[in-house]
Amino acid sequence: MKFKEFKKRVQEELKPFFYPKGIAVIGASRKEYSAGHVIFKLLLENHRKGLLKGKVFGVNIKGGSIFGEKLYKTIEEIPHEVDHAVIVIPADLVPSAMYMCGKKGVKVATIITGGFSEVGRNYLEEEVIRIANKYNIRIIGPNGVGIFDAYSGVDTLFLPTKKEVEGTLEISLPRPPPGFISFLSQSGALGSAVIDYMYGENLGLAKFISWGNKIDVNEAEMLAYLADDEYTRVILMYIEAFKKNGKFVIEIGKEVSKRKPIVVLKGGMTEAGARGTLSHTASMAGNVKLYEVAFKEMGGLLADNLIEFLDMAKALSMQPPARGPNIGIVTNGGGPGILASDYAEKMGFKVPKFSQDTIKELQGYVESGIIPKIATFSNPIDLSGTATDDSYAYATEALLRAKEIDAVIVLALHHPPTVTDAMPKKLINIIKDYHKPVIAIDVGSIGVSLWVRKMFDNSSIPAYPLPVRAIYGMKALIQYGSWLRKNGVLEQYLESWKPPKMTGGI
Repeated sequence: MKFKEFKKRVQEELKPFFYPKGIAVIGASRKEYSAGHVIFKLLLENHRKGLLKGKVFGVNIKGGSIFGEKLYKTIEEIPHEVDHAVIVIPADLVPSAMYMCGKKGVKVATIITGGFSEVGRNYLEEEVIRIANKYNIRIIGPNGVGIFDAYSGVDTLFLPTKKEVEGTLEISLPRPPPGFISFLSQSGALGSAVIDYMYGENLGLAKFISWGNKIDVNEAEMLAYLADDEYTRVILMYIEAFKKNGKFVIEIGKEVSKRKPIVVLKGGMTEAGARGTLSHTASMAGNVKLYEVAFKEMGGLLADNLIEFLDMAKALSMQPPARGPNIGIVTNGGGPGILASDYAEKMGFKVPKFSQDTIKELQGYVESGIIPKIATFSNPIDLSGTATDDSYAYATEALLRAKEIDAVIVLALHHPPTVTDAMPKKLINIIKDYHKPVIAIDVGSIGVSLWVRKMFDNSSIPAYPLPVRAIYGMKALIQYGSWLRKNGVLEQYLESWKPPKMTGGI
């Protein structure tokens, strides 16, 4: 099937997961903190706020009411169209619930319930699939946490936003603000932990999908769905194993990568990790080298750890890919600049000497008193601790103009007294006039450092607290640019690239 045809089909079939006309929670419960209680409450709150447009219904075999809403004994009793069912009842009861969903005309089902093939009960999954095929119901799950969409208000995560700690309600799993990153995870627990971390980093989320045993909707279909999603600029994928059709996933991923970057974190890279995947989601991790080759073929950018995973996503969501591997660095602190250079070259990138034209321009700023006389220009540019806001501004613009430099890192250390709160503002005004990727660093964890990074982040210039994390971000921009260039679409991609419109989360 051609990509365009495949994409059109899955976008039609999967739309009710995210934009339902009616959504029913089968297993809505009055028991506080139970999965059915939490999910029904979250969906109802989002509907009452006007975020979730579709109507929300609860189904409980005992009937009754909760939160001022009637609970229906079966989904068939609901006097309204229901195209999305969220199933949170014991595994043995799921087939009969699916049968009733089919009779009701449900189009998609998110099955949160565990207790299927991951514990050897394959026959239950087979029965669920048989019923789903009979009634053309698409399934996400079972044994996952389902879906979170920051824009549409669909939230099937059974994990409460707050928990009581010593008599006080504390934030437990806050939902990130609307952003530009969509995250596909084979692990619900890891996905939830990442969501928590993203909130703390003010890193916005578009969609999160946890599919657990993945008996139906798979990576290829979700990649195709997100290819045209207006809110998704970057796709994150945590994968333990492909259950089937791995080659097709790579083919679809390659087409999607020409439009949007895909960052991959692979679980089960060691013998112990591979054993864990089998008991976790009934998947075999497979040959690690084959996975690496396959991901690279499709344009997937491989992360080695969770911090790198998210730092790469942040950079890709905010800056264009680089045309080449040459990085220019400007700093007012020698040590941090040296570390950034070391990290860059260890990862295979270049921190080259500047051309005579660039050196001449920088020397001119020294002669005019803009850059201190003790500054050095070996790359990194070390402006010294006496650098001013203008020193930063003029040196950075010189690198943005330099033909030998493909990407720029600004170590915007706020600590010296000659640097003021005007420094990030001046740099932002300069950077926006160029189409060369820029990443900022300000080291620190409180006060001014947080403010400086927020200023850059809110202007779609990714800012990091440590040099190594900035290099993780730059790695993504350089590697993605390299893949696009090899596939003949880099210039086309750059021509259409626009900075994101900030919506609440970076």
